[in-house]
Amino acid sequence: MQTWIDAGIGFIIALQGLGDWLIAPMNFFSELGTEEFFFIVLPLLYWSVDTALGLRVGMILATSNMFNYIFKVTFAGPRPYWVSSHVRALWPETSFGVPSGHAQHAMSVWGIIAASRRKVWIWIVCIFLIFMIGFSRMYLGSHFPHDVLLGWLIGAALLWIFNRYWDAAAAWLAGKSTRKQMGIAFLITLVFIAAGWTVTAFRSDYELPLSMVDNALRGADEVPDPVDANGIFTASGSFFGLAAGLAWMNSMGGYQASGPVWKRALRYVVGLVGVLIFWMGLGAVFPRGDGLLVYALRFIRYTLVGWWVTGGAPWLFQHFNLTTPSASKPSI
Repeated sequence: MQTWIDAGIGFIIALQGLGDWLIAPMNFFSELGTEEFFFIVLPLLYWSVDTALGLRVGMILATSNMFNYIFKVTFAGPRPYWVSSHVRALWPETSFGVPSGHAQHAMSVWGIIAASRRKVWIWIVCIFLIFMIGFSRMYLGSHFPHDVLLGWLIGAALLWIFNRYWDAAAAWLAGKSTRKQMGIAFLITLVFIAAGWTVTAFRSDYELPLSMVDNALRGADEVPDPVDANGIFTASGSFFGLAAGLAWMNSMGGYQASGPVWKRALRYVVGLVGVLIFWMGLGAVFPRGDGLLVYALRFIRYTLVGWWVTGGAPWLFQHFNLTTPSASKPSI
């Protein structure tokens, strides 16, 4: 591992030596892999473009988030700028580095978008974005090459599993009652929480070496906090909210992103207000830090965001006639 780290440091220093003109474009590509970006794009897909694709994107993203947290805490890999003071922290992070969440989510999300479309230009764009998002993480000093490679591999594995079993799982769930669908989703959520809590407990006594703390603080204002259980409840809450909202909405006939352009645009604008209220509004009100109350409120917050995307907002659209009659069918 030390050989990979040393080689990675040299590679990143060489990349950053290419010049500061790359900072802006690399920041742009990294933004395409952030939570903020996906919370803006996912509702657009689900409400206004392709509901079935939006659902797949949301589910694979929530699942990828959960697995990324588990692997990060399990491997406990450092960030490049924690290791070497010669690496500039152009995108500081407080979590462990391996695997790269940006690379993993990019492979999962952009990969499933490409797989859903049989157009060459969409494949080319998605592959380009997957590569550039991973590449940007190395240039910005946030990840070693092996962090990015492992992120791509895990994302590809999740992508294969979703593509292979999605239709069969959807058909199986379609035969269940709404209550059973929600119960199954909650059971999966509990498994996510248990797995995340297990690896967190395993690393509960972890202390970052002082040399890494000193290096990290040279390029960032925050002290690294790599064992942060909040990530468990972000991912699990999002997953449960998406699943619960979908089950509830399908019990009333379902939802499809059909209709004239003006209705699609209006749905997105109106629905996005709700996302911002639940996501940013409650985020500003709810306490931050650690503790059962904080974790519970975080779970509720992200559950509400997920539920709003697949349930609350579609119900509102139908109630105010912002959909068309063809929208009334299941979205899976």
